[in-house]
Parts: sequence; structure tokens; C-alpha cells
Amino acid sequence: MYDGIINVYKERGYTSFDVVAKLRGILKQKKIGHTGTLDPDAEGVLVVCLGKATKLCDILTDKDKRYDAVLLLGKTTDTEDSSGKILSEHEVTVSEEEVREAVMSFVGEYDQIPPMYSAIKVNGKKLYELARQGVEIERKPRRVVINDIDITEINLPYVRFSVSCGKGTYIRSLCRDIGEKLSCGGIMDGLIRSSVNASETGMKFKLSDSLKISEIEALINNGGFEEHILTIDKMFPNLCKTIVTGDGDRKLKNGNVLSVNDFQSVNNDDDKDVYGIKEEKSYTIPEKKDGLDCLVYNSQGIFTAIYRYNEEIHGWKVYKMFA
Repeated sequence: MYDGIINVYKERGYTSFDVVAKLRGILKQKKIGHTGTLDPDAEGVLVVCLGKATKLCDILTDKDKRYDAVLLLGKTTDTEDSSGKILSEHEVTVSEEEVREAVMSFVGEYDQIPPMYSAIKVNGKKLYELARQGVEIERKPRRVVINDIDITEINLPYVRFSVSCGKGTYIRSLCRDIGEKLSCGGIMDGLIRSSVNASETGMKFKLSDSLKISEIEALINNGGFEEHILTIDKMFPNLCKTIVTGDGDRKLKNGNVLSVNDFQSVNNDDDKDVYGIKEEKSYTIPEKKDGLDCLVYNSQGIFTAIYRYNEEIHGWKVYKMFA
């Protein structure tokens, strides 16, 4: 079984679940999960966790993402993108300056009403299931964060822009809101997720490093797939690495509280680069700082868990166990 994280290029026409289903067949393992849904018509980076790394899904989900989007002004649809049923059409008479002003006004925090065609659950039912039945319900606005927007081209009625946003943001709805502000309507006509910034781990997944399903299948058949798997501990380059003593192995295996006496300091100059990340073979005794996380390896140097220091008990408690 494969354990780790891969950067998949989700192609247009696939759902995020389709990608997971195809990978289960190709890799011949069931334990696979993705960390952030992309619409079927959208493309780009989909971070996928394999095996034990599925325990990271809650950490990686809904972090900062960057998208390259195409806004088409003058139309509205039931899905808020070009795949939906046209609800209205309007002449686009706004100027480029008015477009720029409207687009840039959304930088920062704002209350966004999520689309009906979304996976948000209301009373146990997903909104898109209700939408397909012709049912539309009132959705409460959600506070979202638009970190920045870079307008790359205006060729009315089309506007191309790059946007960095926080969790829960729908780019379709952003396009809708821009169109409403310009009083002509607007829909999303194209979307590529160009990067995912897993800020809690310090890792960034870029489009240039992603693999299509066909490329993954070829690597499985011809060899070399393992080189593209990011092991769990490499996801946390900013955390200290510590190794337990032989006596500490039992505590670590059982997920028990660890004390300073359970760690040892090991220095090794044989460092090397793995997947572009420096792999250090040196282990230090972690700092006693409340809430500070560290990567913990067993006495044989096998990564086992993430522990967090707890000031109240003067010891380290398990945060995520991967044994």
C-alpha cells in the first residue's frame, strides 16, 4: 500500500470523487482521499492523500488556494457557470475601468452566498441534489476572504484574473457577485486551480508539479511512481525532528505521553535532497513550549507520529499517529 501525498492534475469532466475512484483502481488500494473539491468543469491541482496520509485530510483541506479564472459578463445561469441553464442575458456596456474597480472591490473579506449547485448540506441533503430537483432554498451568507486579485486581461465581455482566496470561497459566486455589481450579470467561463498552499504544514502544491491520471497510470506500469509521492513527514519541513530511545519505543507505539527522557539527540552529516526537500538525518530533543509540535521517529528512524507539548502535564501528547 502507498502512504503519502500526491499532486494530481484534475482534468475537465472529472469530479474530484472520479479522480479518487480511478486512483483506487490504478493503485489497487481503497484508502485514498482528496483534500478539496473541484467542480467537474474546473481543472488543476487536487491534493490527494494515500494510505496513512488520509489522516492529514482535515489538516490540508480548505487552505489558501490560487485560481486562474475567466469571467463572462452579460449572462446569468442556474449553476453560475457556463455549464448551466441560461437565466438572463444583458448587453455589456461597462468600461474597462468600471470592470477593474468592481473586481478589485472584492479584495478582503466579504459575505458570499454559496451557489445552489454545491456540496453544502442542508438538513442532511446536499444543495446540488435539491437544485437538480428544481428546489431552491435560501442560503445564509458566509464570510470569505479574497487575499488578492490580479486582472490579467480584459477583452469584454471576458475578464481573466488570478485570485488567491481562503477556505469556503466559491469562484463561481465571486463571478456572479462581480456581474451583479456591474448590473449586467456574470458567470464563470473557466477555472484552473494553479496552487494549494497548505499553510499549517509549510508546503505548497503547484500546477507545474501535478500529474494527470494517465501519467500516474504510466508511472505505475513502467516504474517511478514512488518518486512523486511526498512522504508524510516531508509535509512538515518546519517542524523539529526527534527520535526516541529504545525504551521510548513502547510508549511511542502505544501513543502514550512522552517525557524528555524518552528522546535522544542524534547527529548525522549525511543529509540529502529528497523531492527537492532537504532530508536531514539529525534529530534534536524538542523544545518544551506549550502547543509546539514535533515529528517523532522510533529508535530505528521510522516516522511514527506528530506529538504536541502540553505544559499542564509537562510532557508530549500524541496529535496524529501514523503507526
